[in-house]
Amino acid sequence: MTDFTMEKGADGVAVITWDTPGKSMNVMTMEAWPQFEALIDDALADDAVKGIVITSGKEGSFAGGMDLKAIARMKESAGDDPARGLFEGLMRTHAILRKIERAGMDDKNRGGKPIAAALPGTALGIGLEIPLACHRIFAADNPRAKIGLPEIMVGIFPGMGGTTRLVRKMGAMAAAPLLLEGKLNDPKKAKSAGVVDEVVPADELLDKAREWVLSEPQIVKPWDEKRYKMPGGAPYHPAGFMTFVGASAMVNVRTQGAFPAAKALLSAVYEGAMVPFDTALKIEARWFTNVLMNPSSSAMIRSLFINKEALEKGANRPDEPDQKVRKMGVLGAGMMGAGITLVSAQAGIEVVLIDQNQDAADRGKAYTAGYMDKGIKRGKATEEKKAQVLGRITATTDYAALNGCDLIVEAVFEDPKVKAEVTKAALAQVGDDCIFATNTSTLPITELAKASDKPDQFIGIHFFSPVEKMLLVEIIKGRETGPRAVAKALDFVRQIRKTPIVVNDARFFYANRCIIPYINEGLRMVAEGVAPALIDNAARQLGFPVGPLQLVDETSIELGARIARATKAAMGADYPDEAVDEVIFWMEGQGRLGRKAGAGFYDYDEKGKRQGYWPGLADHFPRAAEQPPLAQVQDRLMFAQVLEAVRALEDGVLEDIREGDVGAILGWGFAPWSGGPFSWLDIIGPDEAARRCDALASAFGPRFTAPELLRDMAQSGETFYARFTEQAAA
Repeated sequence: MTDFTMEKGADGVAVITWDTPGKSMNVMTMEAWPQFEALIDDALADDAVKGIVITSGKEGSFAGGMDLKAIARMKESAGDDPARGLFEGLMRTHAILRKIERAGMDDKNRGGKPIAAALPGTALGIGLEIPLACHRIFAADNPRAKIGLPEIMVGIFPGMGGTTRLVRKMGAMAAAPLLLEGKLNDPKKAKSAGVVDEVVPADELLDKAREWVLSEPQIVKPWDEKRYKMPGGAPYHPAGFMTFVGASAMVNVRTQGAFPAAKALLSAVYEGAMVPFDTALKIEARWFTNVLMNPSSSAMIRSLFINKEALEKGANRPDEPDQKVRKMGVLGAGMMGAGITLVSAQAGIEVVLIDQNQDAADRGKAYTAGYMDKGIKRGKATEEKKAQVLGRITATTDYAALNGCDLIVEAVFEDPKVKAEVTKAALAQVGDDCIFATNTSTLPITELAKASDKPDQFIGIHFFSPVEKMLLVEIIKGRETGPRAVAKALDFVRQIRKTPIVVNDARFFYANRCIIPYINEGLRMVAEGVAPALIDNAARQLGFPVGPLQLVDETSIELGARIARATKAAMGADYPDEAVDEVIFWMEGQGRLGRKAGAGFYDYDEKGKRQGYWPGLADHFPRAAEQPPLAQVQDRLMFAQVLEAVRALEDGVLEDIREGDVGAILGWGFAPWSGGPFSWLDIIGPDEAARRCDALASAFGPRFTAPELLRDMAQSGETFYARFTEQAAA
């Protein structure tokens, strides 16, 4: 099977077309590189060929990037000296792109054939690195296209020349958002930024590229000229020096030193800026090798690309016919119901939004209108699109409007009696085949299913707030939930373009089961006199988006107190969190209910902006004279979550460690650099994890006791992804 083909025109232009078989978008594989190079060699050696155009056979896109599965395998296939093998493999790729860039020129920049890239649409990763090696980049005027280098988002950086070329083309400051943030632009914005050279009508793309190739253009890249100077200044130029100082500060503020790829990227840019271009490519390749050798990159690629993609494609979907949702009902027009309505209507689903009074239902629909208005202001939506989305939503109090729905999502107040009432009212209006889903974060699905006479068609769907922003959806199977209900939930989540995990029914399911111990450990430390800033910053330096105290402020101290009371009532004498309650109930009694109340662990101004920790906290919980080491605080926060994830696997709540890792990162921002709790345990090793558990349990109590599964793996020397290989296979 051939990824690349070439057609030599009578006008002397050779058009190389990239068309990966069986893929909707081109991806570069290790096997495709030799094909590509052979065609380049052929065209450069043919005297009848005056120049080359590289384009795509895929409508609306050029390439989605490198096949990350291939990157994940690179280290495995690199032999006994993997670092050397990786570096040499990267340099072979650099040689191909350098061959395009030099295009047959001699040492004095004479001769050579112009090579243009013609991008029909989206060009990501290697799909932009190849064009950057060409002499001119033409992009079709396709507003839906995305152009950029998003590698940093999966724990690597552009390591096949993209980093070095983009910085030399644009300057370090201008390139920083594209490299360090993975920012993507549409073609016109990409041209304004200086990434692409021309934006042309889609139906003129190849003609414009051919015309340029035949115009006998100057093709020597600026960095191959003797007098080249980097835009914005190199590191020791006054302007360049400030750029690099600022970039270093920005990276450390944003990553807290927890993400190795960002630091490696900045090092490659800084060091590469001080040497000739070909040496800079070697430096880039060395730093890219450094990142690939770091287990963090492998874990991030596995969780955020391979496993995430597998789950989104239905890796754990029951073998049931297509369950695509046509018409759905949403019960409850509050924040969650309004968000569910928005994402469903955007996905093309007809939605009936029910609330107990019409004003509330209308406000729920208005949430979609407001969201679309913001999109219109940002140029990401149109009035026509807004009208289409709103036209799919019926806001009403009449349950009869649910007739014809094939899915109901209940999103009312977290009260079993209220949920039971609306469940019965809705089921009275729908057909026998309708699947009923309850959106809950804590209430047992099996108990809630008793309100239905078809418990096999009852399932839990836990959305995270805000629905339109959060990527994860947790699907919960009750004791009697049937396979069609699971398939329906999975197909629905796929329709609204979110990532699903499927878990079994148990207290707090999976996500909250792990989040709550994280928050509770932070609260315990407050009671012990640990400085709040140490607690939250320790978490941020682990890569968590927010610390436990900030998180409880954001989610509401009142909610935390309510969950604590309900848990204590359910567990009775087995309840383990009295020390936590001492803090949370005292804060509740002080009226410090979190950010929405304008007062919590933090003080807030009138706009809700944090002003620092509340001084009254230290008055009631005095700071210990001797503060614990940072590493100990981090271990407590990390193991509080990780051990709960292992217990969830032991208990059968989790059935697939991929879901445990992906769910942790997308659901509550668990240290993305680690690849998730199971990947992190594999990185440090189960034996080391068990040793640290023993130390924590001795110092802080039995909640840190290593689960039997972890202890067993420590003794056998296995890792989670080795033991659960069938589950973990992509």
